[in-house]
Amino acid sequence: MLQKKRFLRRRRYFLTGIACGAAVMFLILHFIYPAVSAVSSAETASSGEKTDAGATDPDSGGSGNAGASSPGNSGGSACPEEQLRSDSGWELTLINRDHPLSHDYVPASLTEIPGGCSVDSRIADALNRMLSDARSAGMNVSVISGYRSYETQTELFADGMTERIAGGLTPEQAYTDTVQSVTLPGTSEHAAGLAVDITASSYPVLEESQARRPEQQWLMEHCYEYGFILRYPDGSEDITGITYEPWHYRYVGEAAAAEIHARGITLEEYLQDQ
Repeated sequence: MLQKKRFLRRRRYFLTGIACGAAVMFLILHFIYPAVSAVSSAETASSGEKTDAGATDPDSGGSGNAGASSPGNSGGSACPEEQLRSDSGWELTLINRDHPLSHDYVPASLTEIPGGCSVDSRIADALNRMLSDARSAGMNVSVISGYRSYETQTELFADGMTERIAGGLTPEQAYTDTVQSVTLPGTSEHAAGLAVDITASSYPVLEESQARRPEQQWLMEHCYEYGFILRYPDGSEDITGITYEPWHYRYVGEAAAAEIHARGITLEEYLQDQ
């Protein structure tokens, strides 16, 4: 009996190792390498424009092809990280599968907030005011995630795939299922330091039931007053590519947040109208 238990335990470890390896390899071959290559190509193209033209025309969005009309390039930047590093418009940087961040992007300055998470220093004051006012209103809230590195996001995604492969899915099925709830490395707003996951302190679990808690209802109603929006609202999956997350708040600035809140739209839709 003991030998059988040892055999089953070793078999489980072996299968888990295979699943983990398959998840990592699928992730590298199907996303990470193509994404890094795409970002490198964009950076090369941007460099080429500046070399040929001397300077990028701020009104034309660059070359006149993919800059001006693309929601993520409303600030005229060829890559999201360029817009994030600018003095204006950084808060409206669009980060998603179509507008990935470079794997080596790190915010210029990070500020640790109560609880141990860090965010881009430019949003720290607004976030702390929102949290303070929420607590003054009797809402016991906690930030359970802020800035997240590319490496950490890669680990989270690989873990999600590994769990699904171990449960019987093929790597491709695991990828398709995981990407609905875990953002791909390079496409997470957490990597920009502009997003936070906030939950009820009594229930720090990232699931849709958060939406029914008074803490989230207060945040959803008041977050725009501090420049934040609920980034992935219910029913917006076809637009954002991410399932409903009633805990993920993104800083976009007070003016944009007020309009997005009033119109009940997403950041993608807001930027398309600019």
